[in-house]
Amino acid sequence: MNHDHYPDALIRDILTSVKTIALVGASNNPARASHHVMEYLIESGYELYPVNPGLAGKELLGRPVSASLADVPVAIDMVDVFRNSEAAGAVVDEARTLTPLPKVIWMQLEVRNDAAAARAEARGVTVIMNRCPAIERPRLL
Repeated sequence: MNHDHYPDALIRDILTSVKTIALVGASNNPARASHHVMEYLIESGYELYPVNPGLAGKELLGRPVSASLADVPVAIDMVDVFRNSEAAGAVVDEARTLTPLPKVIWMQLEVRNDAAAARAEARGVTVIMNRCPAIERPRLL
């Protein structure tokens, strides 16, 4: 896939088909982008599961926080990555071990890891990089 350009139809299809999202790097700080995006996605009707090992066992926006993707209690359609580009590789590798596999791994603005994307795509997972669903959703839906 060309990760420099994504067709609007692909982004629209992802945003209308996914139901469960694990947001890795969720923050309890309302000033952080991950907090705003989490809030927006919940308000948009997605079943959202925050993931942050430092906040595991607590709640964010009424949702229980998991320590890892493996701890999320349901099948995940999309993993939304709020980690830096280097750390995104480990998140992708953890997501590749889930059963069932997530349909999508979405790396946030300024997050790009081509090697990790290739590993996920080799398993049939769609990867979006350097985009934000909270920007794309209002633009396309």
